[in-house]
Amino acid sequence: MSAQPEHRQNVRRVVLPSGKAIDVVYYDGRPGCAAPRPELHVCGSCGSELVYPLDWQEAGSVHWQVTLRCPNCEWAGTGVFEQPDVERFDQELDRGTAALVRDLKRLVRANMEEQVERFAQALRDDHIVPDDF
Repeated sequence: MSAQPEHRQNVRRVVLPSGKAIDVVYYDGRPGCAAPRPELHVCGSCGSELVYPLDWQEAGSVHWQVTLRCPNCEWAGTGVFEQPDVERFDQELDRGTAALVRDLKRLVRANMEEQVERFAQALRDDHIVPDDF
């Protein structure tokens, strides 16, 4: 007699862009039946990878209710997601923040270099005199 694996049924509530909520049922323990893990930073409407949270709060011991917004197509919605999915989303937000900070530093440096060069050129051309200070 072979042992049957235990099948756990999980329900995930998904809020569609129209505002309707649906329950998606999936089963653990059955090959090929596990639901794909959501990528919260990817918009389900337009595919943009710029989705960000407007609000999030605990919805149980291992779930979070998260309100998301896509700046590309203006989609917004709220859903309840498991802790690992929210942690991956948080890591993606950290990566995005780090990329923005790097770009900002490069832009500030480039702007400063341009301003210094213009100031130096003005000094060389005698456009700046002691009375300017």
